[in-house]
Amino acid sequence: MRTSQLFLNTLKEAPSEAELISHKLMVRAGLIKKLGSGLYTWMPLGLRVLRKIETIVRDEMNKAGAQEMLMPTIQPAELWQESGRWAVFGPQMLKIKDRHDRDFCYGPTHEEVITDIARSELRSYKQLPQNWYQIQAKFRDEIRPRFGVMRAREFVMKDSYSFDADFAGLEVAYGKMYTAYSNVCTRLGLKFRAVAADTGAIGGSGSHEFQVLADAGEDLLAYNPDSDYAANVELAPAFAPETPRAAPAEQMRDVDTPKQTTCEAVAQLLGIGIDRTVKLIALVGGEGQFIVALLRGDHSLNEVKLGKVAGVGEFRFATEEEIRARFNCPPGFLGPVGIASDITVIADLTVNAMSDFVVGANKPKFHLAGVNFGRDLPEPTVVADIRNVVVGDKAPDGKGTLDICRGIEVGHIFQLRTKYSAALNATYVAEDGSQKHFEMGCYGIGVSRIVAAAIEQNHDERGIIFSAAMAPFEVAVVAVGYHRSEAVKAAADALYNALIAAGVDALLDDRNERPGSMFADMELLGIPHRVTIGDKGLAEGAVEYVARAGGEMQKVGVADAAAFVRQRLAA
Repeated sequence: MRTSQLFLNTLKEAPSEAELISHKLMVRAGLIKKLGSGLYTWMPLGLRVLRKIETIVRDEMNKAGAQEMLMPTIQPAELWQESGRWAVFGPQMLKIKDRHDRDFCYGPTHEEVITDIARSELRSYKQLPQNWYQIQAKFRDEIRPRFGVMRAREFVMKDSYSFDADFAGLEVAYGKMYTAYSNVCTRLGLKFRAVAADTGAIGGSGSHEFQVLADAGEDLLAYNPDSDYAANVELAPAFAPETPRAAPAEQMRDVDTPKQTTCEAVAQLLGIGIDRTVKLIALVGGEGQFIVALLRGDHSLNEVKLGKVAGVGEFRFATEEEIRARFNCPPGFLGPVGIASDITVIADLTVNAMSDFVVGANKPKFHLAGVNFGRDLPEPTVVADIRNVVVGDKAPDGKGTLDICRGIEVGHIFQLRTKYSAALNATYVAEDGSQKHFEMGCYGIGVSRIVAAAIEQNHDERGIIFSAAMAPFEVAVVAVGYHRSEAVKAAADALYNALIAAGVDALLDDRNERPGSMFADMELLGIPHRVTIGDKGLAEGAVEYVARAGGEMQKVGVADAAAFVRQRLAA
């Protein structure tokens, strides 16, 4: 394509509401245009990027044996009521009514629809296994849409669903999707990790997230730099200290802490490490009972882990009013000594191994030092892993220690098992003649989110740095003086036509603009390879080549330019 035929609308400044660099650059490059809160039009250049990602996703899904279909975006309420999710999915679901006052939703996901298809179309084990997928727009009514397409209300997603006769078959399907997703990320040139993850609202058993590593990521990932181990921090286990609890060496005593309400401030006042302090977090369970969690001062509560502790289930953080009423003490001075016997005390594994620690005194402006279990307070009601791992913790695979990084989730795969087939009574006739529920898997890729994630991972002060696999164009041929010089025009047309004939997705910048402006636009768009043709270079029989990802300028013979570019693309 030629820029004279292309709708190119780059901006020097990003909109004021844009926070993430990907949002700023996508708007500046003219890839997207905002329509409303969390709603974006994919402009021609942006759609080229989106379609290239879709092509790779579709190719890998087809190679894995999945079959493409397209389901309606609008779904009847009856299916969701049958699965039990109509009332519990939450306000993210956009519910609508038709002219007959019947309830529908704009599909946030398609487990119910696909299971309904399976129960009516798959009757025998002889028809299994099956894996069906679609690439389609979804809608989730985010409470605070932000970050451009990273957290938009409408987004493009590839979702697929596998149906198998038994769990062994599901594991095979799951493995194929794991490989396919890894291949997608690799082909797109992304630095990523496949991490063990929580199943969340989708449900089921096994689960992996595919995380693009980027500082702007919302998810914290724990990984072992010396092995393949990686997990979302929500799931990464923290182990009990190898050294058993030491015998008490101090007497419990009051310490005056008039203004110190945090573990950091108390430790600083007492001249001790924060790892000598214990904080109490007051919680209220689903039935209104009080629960307290004890963590070392420098550790943070893992709500997913806590929710899985036997007897806990749903919970929320206690309000300041509830805390004052229950403990007769303001937050910041709470501690476990003398706590009422009807309150469940859950201590983290690390806390359970501590001695001579510092806690709140349950009275304003005081803490207690030299506190020990078994002497100054009862042993905890429950001891469990309820904290987030930190850098340096022992890796679960035993091959070293953990490091922490941030990631952007672009894919998630689940072993649903029979969660939906049982709820919707989707069965098949097994080989022994019995009726059995399908073993199901669910596999999603955020196609539009990948664009933003790739930009967050790969950009510089000049703009986007796309890989050739997803860039709007692979090569930009910048013709300086195209309308003034017949030699430039002839050389640029010849190179452009040769690249197109060789199947290269090339862009010829034939605008009558200043060279600096032309270069700036090509760099902003993230086109990975650029060839500049001008009178000065042609006088030497050469053109100038530069790679967008920090490459040095190289002079290449005019006759060799097309072959040189093809060689760089193949590298």
